[in-house]
Amino acid sequence: MATILVIEDADDVRANLIDMLEAEEHQVFFGRNGREGIQQAHTHLPDLILCDILMPELDGHGVLQELRQKPETATIPFIFLTARAEMSDIRGGMALGADDYLIKPFTRADLLQSIATRLEKRAVTAELFEGKMESLRHNMAHMLPHELRTPLTSIVGYSSLLLECFDTLDPDEVRGMLSNIQSGAERLQRLIQKFLWYLDVELTSRDPARVAALCNVEIWNPSQALARIAQHKAASMQRLADLHLEIEEIPVRIGEEYLTYMLDEILENAFKFSSPGQSVVVDARLVGNSYAHITITDFGRGMTPEQIRQVGAYRQFERSKYEQQGQGMGLAIVRRIAEIHGGHLTIESVPEEHTQVAVSLPIPSAGLEADHL
Repeated sequence: MATILVIEDADDVRANLIDMLEAEEHQVFFGRNGREGIQQAHTHLPDLILCDILMPELDGHGVLQELRQKPETATIPFIFLTARAEMSDIRGGMALGADDYLIKPFTRADLLQSIATRLEKRAVTAELFEGKMESLRHNMAHMLPHELRTPLTSIVGYSSLLLECFDTLDPDEVRGMLSNIQSGAERLQRLIQKFLWYLDVELTSRDPARVAALCNVEIWNPSQALARIAQHKAASMQRLADLHLEIEEIPVRIGEEYLTYMLDEILENAFKFSSPGQSVVVDARLVGNSYAHITITDFGRGMTPEQIRQVGAYRQFERSKYEQQGQGMGLAIVRRIAEIHGGHLTIESVPEEHTQVAVSLPIPSAGLEADHL
C-alpha cells in the first residue's frame, strides 16, 4: 500500500481516480486545485503524486516547480494527467522533473502500471540509498575509533603524567609535554573536521535540492581568493618559497567555502609528499567555454597508477614506508565536492617525479551579473 496524492479540479475525474486507487488498497489524499495540492503534499509527504495540468489557482507545471524546490518534496514521483497531448507540453513537463505523462482518456491498466513503475523505481532508489548509508556507517564505525585513538592516547598520556609528576618535572619537561598535548589536540581537531566534511559531502550528494542550490553559487573573480588560500597553506607548512602561482581570472560555479577546502586539501598533500626546496605550482585558467581548471603540481614522491585508481575515503598508501598521519580521505572529499558541482577531479603522476591534481569546475553562463568576492 502506498500513499498517493491526487491533484485534480474536476470533481468526477478526481472521484474516479480515488475510487480506483482505494480499490488497490492505496491511501489517497486529494487537492481540488494547485495551491491546495501543494499544501496537501507538504502535510502528508505522499509516496507519489498524480496531478492535472489545467487547474485554477496554480497549474500543474507550477505545482511541480514549487514542489521540486523544497527538499522534503523534491524527490516524490510525479505523474501528469492531462488532455493536452502536444509534444512541447510533454517536454516542458519532463524538463521540470515529471516522472511520467498520461494522456486523457487513459485506461485503468495504464494508470496502475505507471504508478507501479514509479513506486518500484522509488523503492529501488531508497534501497540503494540505504545501502550507501550502511556502507558509510560501516566505514565510520571501522575507522573512526582507530583514527581518534592515536591522538587521544597522546593527550591522555601526557596530561596524566603532568598531573602525577608535576612537582618533580623541570620547566623544559613540562613545556615538552604541553607541546605534545597541543600537537595531539590539533591533530584530533583536523581529524574531526575532515570526518565532518566527508559526512557533509556524502549526505549532500544524496540531496537533489541541495545539490541544485550549490550549483547556482558563482564566483566571478576568484584569483585573489586562490592566491590567498595557497599562500596561507604554504606559510603554515613553512614552504612559502616553494609556492609558484600562475592564476588567471576564472569564473567558477562553486561557493568560496568549498573552493577553499578543495585547494587547501590538495595543497596539504602536495607539500606533505614533497620536500622543502621542491616547487609546488598552482595553475588556474579557462579551458574552452565550459570549464575552469585549477591544477596543483608537486615534484615529490608521486603515486603509482594503482594508487590513483584506489583514491577513496579511508585509504592511505605505503604506511610502512612513509610516516603518514590522517585518515586518507582528503582527495575523496575533493572528488565528491567537484562532482556535486558538476565538475571532476583527475590525477596524473610519475612515481618519484611529480604529481598533478586537477579540478575542473563549470563556469557561469555568459551575461550573468558578476558576484565579486
